[in-house]
Amino acid sequence: MTTTTTLGVTGMTCQHCVKAVTSELSAIDGVTRVDVELQADGVSRVTVASGHALARSDVEAAIEEAGYVLTSWEQAPVAAHPAN
Repeated sequence: MTTTTTLGVTGMTCQHCVKAVTSELSAIDGVTRVDVELQADGVSRVTVASGHALARSDVEAAIEEAGYVLTSWEQAPVAAHPAN
């Protein structure tokens, strides 16, 4: 089952920031995709798809390693759609 984790991250101001966060999060075991909606003057929305639930501590450590601050966290499993 795929899990989607939506994060709020502050401190990101440019595409270099996006690359740093994407790189750190992609290194977490099970992460399959990272999408960032950059808000240079506020809280950027980061969506992480993974093959299993992620530990908040791992995600927060990755964000901090990139130099930013995790401000919100929401995680939900995504059910597979049955074949039609």
